[in-house]
Amino acid sequence: MTPSTRTLAALFASAVAACPLAALPVQAQDSAAGPKLEEVASFDHQVTGVTVSPDGRVFVNFPRWTEDAPISVGEVKDGVVTAYPDEAWNSWRNARKNEISAEDHFVSVQSVVADGKGSLWVLDPAAPASAFVVPKGPKLMKIDLATNKVAETYPVDTSVAPQGSYLNDVRFSPDGGHAYITDSGPIGALIVIDLKTKQARRLLSGHPTVQAEKDVVVKHRGAEIRRPDGRGVEFAADGIALSKDGETLFWQALTGKTLYAISTSLLEDPATSDEALAAAIKTRGENGVSDGLWLDGRDRMYISALEEDAIKRREGETVSTVLSDERLRWPDTFAEGPDGSIYVTASRIMDMNWYRPESPAALPTKLFKFKPE
Repeated sequence: MTPSTRTLAALFASAVAACPLAALPVQAQDSAAGPKLEEVASFDHQVTGVTVSPDGRVFVNFPRWTEDAPISVGEVKDGVVTAYPDEAWNSWRNARKNEISAEDHFVSVQSVVADGKGSLWVLDPAAPASAFVVPKGPKLMKIDLATNKVAETYPVDTSVAPQGSYLNDVRFSPDGGHAYITDSGPIGALIVIDLKTKQARRLLSGHPTVQAEKDVVVKHRGAEIRRPDGRGVEFAADGIALSKDGETLFWQALTGKTLYAISTSLLEDPATSDEALAAAIKTRGENGVSDGLWLDGRDRMYISALEEDAIKRREGETVSTVLSDERLRWPDTFAEGPDGSIYVTASRIMDMNWYRPESPAALPTKLFKFKPE
């Protein structure tokens, strides 16, 4: 090294030492150097939700959007999915809807969440094809993972889940007292269930923050996703996340880019009016078009960047790309395993015969995982 080179190197080292790391700009991560996507399981049907229990049990669900799928909730073992908790709960069929009761069978489950306290929760909007709500079908169910038996059912009646509603995803307060749900139907809303009294309330129904953003057209790799009749992808409040202290709930519309937040204490108080709730909503910036959200143990928010076959992460005000992989066709729902791995389903919504009539009704999908750095 020449003397002039040594001088330059010394000056550069001094400058770096004087600059705090937090002040350096965060760059989008090159997927070649970042986490690697690992396939966990493949399915013959369209999967949406995934969750992992503290002891590593993996559960998924199939929402009956384009077919009369044989399983609504399943457990994945060694890459193979079986009906959970049993065949009976999964025996409802579109073709037999007048024969099988909707209140004590899975109709079209959209989300499964293990609460880390010994229970698996199942959210059933009971709206096959994301259309007509089956009477008495919308519900939240609690399954005891020790016995594999349904322990409790929380019905959601028509005053909270009217025709056109679609219960999408759910999070639970740390004390186990409340469930927070997004409704991604044409008139979006937040729903709160008091798990002690079983009282469910529909909040902010139709408010702009829970509605699809009218200027957003959902695309995939730059091409607009539209049905043959010209309709685009139009879903209201969808992705949902809860801070680890349980004090702040986050959400955004799928057909939207904006992330919103509110204090859970306001949501839980039946005396809080919708006007007061609306006034308390905070805008937390833009995530871009996204389906699923997940907050890890460090309150870093993972974002399903479905337009780019990618996963992004929000840390404070900075959003960066964690990984990009062409196999991630519509990353949908996240879950975190006991070893810190992040699981994600690829639901291939842009490939459905809603948008591509040549696609089969039974759409093969996959479950992946990756280990964050």
